[in-house]
Amino acid sequence: MKTFLKFNPLFDNLNENPNVILFHTDALMDKKQINYIKNKNSIKICAGKKKNLKESFDANIELPTTLKEMNKVVESTYAKKKFNKNSSIEVKSYFLNKNEKKLSKLDDHIQLTEKEVHLIELFLNSRKPISKNDILHSVWNYSSEADTHTVETHIYRLRKKIADKFMDEKFILNNKDGYYL
Repeated sequence: MKTFLKFNPLFDNLNENPNVILFHTDALMDKKQINYIKNKNSIKICAGKKKNLKESFDANIELPTTLKEMNKVVESTYAKKKFNKNSSIEVKSYFLNKNEKKLSKLDDHIQLTEKEVHLIELFLNSRKPISKNDILHSVWNYSSEADTHTVETHIYRLRKKIADKFMDEKFILNNKDGYYL
């Protein structure tokens, strides 16, 4: 079985930290196994009869199935989880979901434009304030000689969105050197 699967199944060493935990619904009858499954920061895939499948896991596999189908479910679930993890970034006390273009805090969120997401990422990745010219070049690919108020307008609108929804006037700051978070 190990040679067929494209992931490393966990057979007997429960001290490891696996990427994926694939378990049968029978494992949910044992408190020790339930605790192990719940306390691991792994992808959790439950296999069993349709009526016994639990919805609180990353994926379910209805039995009977084939190894090929199991492998397909594990690979696609892992890819989705990795994609979602890479698309969600912590920014101050917020979460930025790049795929959905949302900035959220607790249960509230605002919808962002592609340029607003790019601006936030630019500020987040910089350790110092970023000048208007550098922002123009990085986000809009404009030359530094371009006479435009694009940066100021976009930052004003983004600040307003954040202030209106989250009452946060200090999300994007600026000084003589430029803009920063």
